[in-house]
Amino acid sequence: MRNRITTSLLATLIYCLPATLLAQGLSAEEIAKSVSDHTYQGSMTDSAFAEYYAPDGSIHGKNYSGKWRTEDNKMCFQYGDKAENCWDIETRDSSMTMIKDGVVDGNGMLVKGNVHGY
Repeated sequence: MRNRITTSLLATLIYCLPATLLAQGLSAEEIAKSVSDHTYQGSMTDSAFAEYYAPDGSIHGKNYSGKWRTEDNKMCFQYGDKAENCWDIETRDSSMTMIKDGVVDGNGMLVKGNVHGY
């Protein structure tokens, strides 16, 4: 009986942990495969937007462009002459979460192709 309670309690605790604590880091290749030739539709902290991540590493948005690249568990973005910034990336099916300093900073969906024609 005690083993069943301990196992049940452990399973409950694991189930309740935030996904960020359970997720394993993605390789650069896994992130690139998830985002390349996809449009991200979502938000960052306080603003909603959509942008297309082209296979050549370019970003196309409404009236702007930039560059993207990946490294283990991170996706890095550079727009115009602004400094490059990187976020930890988690993907699940078609969703993508961007995490900065351990805090979710963006969340959205990845849709195959350049759906807005940017």
